[in-house]
Amino acid sequence: MSPGVDALLEQARAGLHRLTPHDTVEAVRAGALLVDTRTEAQRREQGELPGAIVIDRTVLEWRLDPASAWRIPESTSYDRQIVVVCREGFSSSLAAAGLQALGLRRATDMIGGVQGWREAGLPMSDRPADIRY
Repeated sequence: MSPGVDALLEQARAGLHRLTPHDTVEAVRAGALLVDTRTEAQRREQGELPGAIVIDRTVLEWRLDPASAWRIPESTSYDRQIVVVCREGFSSSLAAAGLQALGLRRATDMIGGVQGWREAGLPMSDRPADIRY
């Protein structure tokens, strides 16, 4: 495989069953955990994603590893489906692949990110973000 970020992204996505925005809605209804890794500025610009828990990318693995002392209460099993979302669907693929490497085998991401969500005509939230530090 050739070096570079495009090759890294291709490798990450090869192990993911990526979801469309509509698939993501259904996955969340079925119990998946929706995790938004966008920055505060990106969320301010694009809006808040309904039902998402906001976790900074720098602490994502520690918050979602069920064996971590710093996990969030919702992270109870390595079998729980986790859908990572970012602005456009690139960094979320890398994050989801990292979560799979950690043992969260059902981790994935959403195609197109929040931009794709908005283009699909899905609603944004008018509630404050559920930010986890």
